[in-house]
Amino acid sequence: MKSYRDLPLRWAELGTVYRYERSGTLHGLFRVRGFTQDDAHIFCLPTQLEDEMTRVLELVERILGRFGFTKYEIMLSTRPEKSVGSDDIWEKATQALLNSLKNKGWDYSIDEGGGAFYGPKIDIKIRDAIGRLWQCSTVQCDFNLPERFDMTYIDSDGTKQRPIMVHRALLGSIERFMGVLVRLMQSNFDITFCHWLELFLPW
Repeated sequence: MKSYRDLPLRWAELGTVYRYERSGTLHGLFRVRGFTQDDAHIFCLPTQLEDEMTRVLELVERILGRFGFTKYEIMLSTRPEKSVGSDDIWEKATQALLNSLKNKGWDYSIDEGGGAFYGPKIDIKIRDAIGRLWQCSTVQCDFNLPERFDMTYIDSDGTKQRPIMVHRALLGSIERFMGVLVRLMQSNFDITFCHWLELFLPW
């Protein structure tokens, strides 16, 4: 990126993620060692952060709503004891997340100190057929990677500045989401949904 006029930049992918989960914790499609995630990364100006967060939450609401999820639990996690980034940027980013939640009119809980070391985050959890909560969507600020990769842009005053990086996933683990959905619907899928399901799950 060269100029503040280039921002925001948004990239998205469906990528495979691997985690070494202990064998005793593996659980069907809900907890696996390899899964697909609808990952996206957004690079924006600090002044654009609130708008980008609101856009992500609107997209989450639209996509989850298409699958019939209209109630979910939302957690805003704030700065932990060990973190990177200045007090000012943490305060502004946390306020941007708060404002985006308030703009949506959503109820949320605050997890004090539960954020990642690189930035505050919003986690959205959905319930399965027996009432268990599973993390689905997430949106996170990242002050660490732009610094580690020495990412800069030229601001309107001609100075070099660092962008804020935003991580977001709408469904999170596709396999986990499908596991929740299949049990909720008790396999009563219409023909359109069955064709769509074939794209994600081998038969």
